[in-house]
Amino acid sequence: MPEKHIAKCLRLCQQVRDLEGVELLHALGELELALHSIRSDVGALPTAEEVQQQVQILEQLQEPVITMDMAGYLTSWNKGAQTLFGYTPEEAIGQHVLFLYAKDADDNGEIPELFLEQGNSFLEVRRRKKSGEEFWAGLALSLIKDSDDEPVGLVAHLSEITERLSTEDKLRLHSRIIEDSDQGILITDVTERIVSVNSAFSRITGYSAAEAIGQTPDLLHSGVQDADFQTRVRQAIHGAGPWQGEIVGKRKNGELFPQSVSISVVRKDDGEISHAFSIFSDISVLRAAEENMERMANYDSLTGLPNRTLLNQLVGHALTSAKRNKNYGALLAIDLNRFSAINDTLGHEIGDELLRQVAQRFRLTLRDEDVLARVGSDDFVVALLNIQKREHSGIVAQKILAALELPFLIESHALFIGASIGISIFPEDSLDTNTLLRFADVAMKQVQETSDSGYLFYSPEMNQRAKDQMRLEGELRRALEDQQLLLFYQPKVSLRSGRIVGAEALIRWRHPERGMIPPVQFIPVAEETGLILDVGSWVLEEACRQVRHWLDAGLETPPIAVNISARQFDALLPERIQEVLDRYSLPPEHLKLEITESLLVRGPEMVIPIMNELVAMGLDLSLDDFGTGYSSLAYLKKFPISTLKIDRSFVIGLPDEENDCAIAQAIVTMGKQLRQEIVAEGIETLAQMNFLRDLGCDQLQGYLFSPPVAALDFENMVRQGKRLSFV
Repeated sequence: MPEKHIAKCLRLCQQVRDLEGVELLHALGELELALHSIRSDVGALPTAEEVQQQVQILEQLQEPVITMDMAGYLTSWNKGAQTLFGYTPEEAIGQHVLFLYAKDADDNGEIPELFLEQGNSFLEVRRRKKSGEEFWAGLALSLIKDSDDEPVGLVAHLSEITERLSTEDKLRLHSRIIEDSDQGILITDVTERIVSVNSAFSRITGYSAAEAIGQTPDLLHSGVQDADFQTRVRQAIHGAGPWQGEIVGKRKNGELFPQSVSISVVRKDDGEISHAFSIFSDISVLRAAEENMERMANYDSLTGLPNRTLLNQLVGHALTSAKRNKNYGALLAIDLNRFSAINDTLGHEIGDELLRQVAQRFRLTLRDEDVLARVGSDDFVVALLNIQKREHSGIVAQKILAALELPFLIESHALFIGASIGISIFPEDSLDTNTLLRFADVAMKQVQETSDSGYLFYSPEMNQRAKDQMRLEGELRRALEDQQLLLFYQPKVSLRSGRIVGAEALIRWRHPERGMIPPVQFIPVAEETGLILDVGSWVLEEACRQVRHWLDAGLETPPIAVNISARQFDALLPERIQEVLDRYSLPPEHLKLEITESLLVRGPEMVIPIMNELVAMGLDLSLDDFGTGYSSLAYLKKFPISTLKIDRSFVIGLPDEENDCAIAQAIVTMGKQLRQEIVAEGIETLAQMNFLRDLGCDQLQGYLFSPPVAALDFENMVRQGKRLSFV
């Protein structure tokens, strides 16, 4: 209370008349302290609860703080004290404060008594570290009082003195430990209302003390943390134990910032919680530095692409997945040709810009999930972490090479550059990242030795197969342009009358050098490259043209079935077919569409509307290769299909193979129940025919009657009324 400090000032004024030297200086220092207390209207010494609150806050700071009972035995020892003296809390707590004294210290361990008798709150003392080193320390002391205002202990804050300070400077320094801390501090009462903040709190958050006091800590809530985090904080506030961690806070201006937080509570002597406090630091700069270090460690500074370190990590994860899921992937090692000459001749600035533009072009040729890394001066690696077929990596290599065909325009220069690409495949070549990179590099160097630009697989066999397919793709494109494709027709025959009741149009390729190429060799390439759309359109056009020709020639033409690829089967298919029918004035009953079971895997909700539209046009739908794909019998009745074709794989074993017999019988029985025609493919023997005829199969298609034949031969068979012999 002010009266107490005034009385103390009067007493000190009387004492200084009789003092001199050091004693006079001490008395004057105490007088200044008392006067400062009166001016600041501090009042009485802190209560036990207030001191305990400060002690628990100081425990979390880096400054050395210890507490002791009135006999001088240590009761607490914070991290700062451990750093200063070298003793752990286990070594210090319980010992008498004398064990910290220098050998010739003159206070003889009577600090508590001196403090009580003379009221000194700041002393300069000599102390000794665990290492034996002696040093001068500033010692700020505060009494801990109980509820009856009786002293029960001392709080001591120590600071090592490297330069002797004046009494006034020491007092000012140690009285503002918490206030001047770089860490933000807020204290809440039992209702979670903020009762005190320090200046660092305002500097970090933007809220002044007046704006914060009376609010709850939700003032800083960012909404980023989940409910589990909120629960842990509540538990810490209510005494479940200290909580430390990193969270995202919100400043007054709405800016979010990362912070390191420590939350704990202050308890009264009876253990009841009186306050909670949070000590936090803004770690934005630290996080930014960490992110920058991560970028430097994992990304190329020139192009922004992943570097070799990150590439190894990403490929390592993919290899683990490949072992588990048995999927394919590839690494493409790319070396730019003639880059060194450009860099040396035109300078590094142009060379750097060229690398940036090359990286941008490469990135545009790849999928989002593919990895592009720069691993050397002009060396890049593409990691295709998941591909359906090994040969797909060759297609990507072609795209990369094509991306370099146009010149790079840099300043006044038009620069042309090529690349050599080596490809390794996992898991075939290896399941080790370094080995795969080495294999790809070996293949790349082989390209450099044999040609200016190009690509090569590490596996010679795969390299040849991929190149064969690429060559076949190019030749197929030319075949479409040069009219090398033609249609053959395989008759369908009734098992009741033996008459020809239809035919399937089957594509053939008459190669100018290699002769007739069967569909099994080029249709998969067409499917994979997307050429099947052009091929399928040609087949539909040619079949309708031929039927129109037969009708104009007076031939009683049976329905001709055309195969429709799953890629062709989209919402515009009915419109495209109608355009062709209209162009040739062809009634729809002369055309049938054959689809495969693989089409049905898309789902009934996508397929059925298109099917219904085709049927509404007057077209019949036939399900080819039945039993080999993905169709569900539960959904089959929902599809407007008029014909089921038994795949040749189930016919070849008839009538001797028990399983084939059972499958054939089941398909025929089901087809009859669904009122569908049943066509058996691949019939080659009378025994097969008779077995299926006895089951009730409607039609056959196979070499027993006729192989696929040219259009003129099929026309002659129909005109002559060729029939199937049942004997």
